[in-house]
Amino acid sequence: MKKRLLAISILVISLNEVLAQGCQTDFVLSPVTGTNAIEWDKFPEFNLPFTIIYNGPRFGDTQSAPLKHGFSHIAYFSGPESTLPVKNRALLWNSVASIDGSGQPWSEVGLQSPWGNDADLYRNHWANYLRGLANIFDDSRGQAVPRADIICLDVERMQREDRDILRLKTDPRIPENYRQLSDAEFLSTYKRDIRARYTEAIQYYESLNPDPNTKLSSYSDVPVRGTWLNVTANSWPDWTTNPARTHYLMQNDAGRVGGSFYEKMDFLTPSPYYFYEYNNPLGKDYLSYLLFQIEVNRAWSNKPQVPFVWMRYHDSFNPGAPQIPSFVAEATAIFPFMAGAKGLWLWENNMFENTRQENYAAYEHFIYGLYRLSRFADMFEGDYQLVAPRSARDDMEQRTPIWRGVVKGNQILVAAQNPFATENQDTPLRVTHAGWSRELVLKGREVFLCRFDLGESPLSEVLVVPNPTQSAIEVLLSGLIDRTEVEYTLWNVAGIQLQRETFLFDKDQINYPFDLPVLPAGMYIVKLTQGSQSISRKLIVNP
Repeated sequence: MKKRLLAISILVISLNEVLAQGCQTDFVLSPVTGTNAIEWDKFPEFNLPFTIIYNGPRFGDTQSAPLKHGFSHIAYFSGPESTLPVKNRALLWNSVASIDGSGQPWSEVGLQSPWGNDADLYRNHWANYLRGLANIFDDSRGQAVPRADIICLDVERMQREDRDILRLKTDPRIPENYRQLSDAEFLSTYKRDIRARYTEAIQYYESLNPDPNTKLSSYSDVPVRGTWLNVTANSWPDWTTNPARTHYLMQNDAGRVGGSFYEKMDFLTPSPYYFYEYNNPLGKDYLSYLLFQIEVNRAWSNKPQVPFVWMRYHDSFNPGAPQIPSFVAEATAIFPFMAGAKGLWLWENNMFENTRQENYAAYEHFIYGLYRLSRFADMFEGDYQLVAPRSARDDMEQRTPIWRGVVKGNQILVAAQNPFATENQDTPLRVTHAGWSRELVLKGREVFLCRFDLGESPLSEVLVVPNPTQSAIEVLLSGLIDRTEVEYTLWNVAGIQLQRETFLFDKDQINYPFDLPVLPAGMYIVKLTQGSQSISRKLIVNP
């Protein structure tokens, strides 16, 4: 019985592979085996209709290799990139709030106060940093602002939670007139003034008459800054409708998403870095955590989202921070776009690039994920619809296989993964959309990515086994959603009906056995009919 079920499973996998359109790529990745290298040249050249920024290690690349392999922008420069086209430049404006050794209240970690700061000192600080960025490129060298397509501020100087803000009331470094305010007044005043501090940096930048086409964002400053451990603490309707779930930095004075700083953002950059290694039970929630950051912020804002992702587990100042597994890297490259992201910012703390020896296969698996997605780039152009069977918040709670879809015209692109599977585990998964469905089998933790025709007759998912046979067959059938009556008939090549049976299709059953009448050796036709639709399969009978 076990062997029989295994054979059926293998045949169902084969059936899905035959019916899926474009499941296989014409390039199979052989990951790099050495250290401190990314073998760009072994990948085919490809592109995607997204903003995908490379801020990773370069290892001496002087040919802007990422731009030939899925990335649209470079943010960490190597070789003769002082002449890089403006459209391919993305810049991080670091240390917006922090001035080492300055004693500024906003700069000081733990204090992060908007009060009592030297405005002139900050303006000089910003001016020097922006001039440094401008000097990277030939066409902006010596100017006040760099020429770039994208500039992303990195501020990260504010008390995040109300409880942290209220602790400042007992800090003698806070001016007395603020500490005398009521708790409610202290909270609202701090939030208003820290928003003004953040906004002031952009207003200063704008005063320098930069290119109006440059797009601005701010690292990790998004309406919902959900943490790994609190995703399931609230229901999905609460996450997406309760203003209390949004962060004050991206609110207006009325507590709604908006305000002076939010309005300056051309796009948003959530930061779903992975905190827990895969072997940690929490680490297996990597995919639902990544998708949650995108989906919850899309619920609050129609600004494009370009999440920051990293090929390591988060500890940016630890030179030994381990890289993520290959299957996590590949999922990170594919799934954000299935959830509505308009790009990715692949970041690395490059201060350690020349001080450690590592294998960078994770980066190659990320690039391979982008390449696989590029085979379906047309699905993301023009009008398309996202399909999510449930929210990422609920995915995290249920801890079952995750899938997302993109529908365009009469086609659906499906991405699926079981983050909780063992390496060799087969996981059956039914995907459905608007009356269409398919039975998939996920292999281990691999990322499934295939395109299907929505208009295809469900009865096209039919396989007859064994074939050839002698006395009995099984019909493998999937694709129908509801219990329905199906007619089975057997014909010879002269068009004479030899056998007829009717059976009730059950979505939980895939195999239907039939004993054949005594037949001479030769070719026969098995025909299945459901309603007005029918499909035929050839059958060989051996002596």
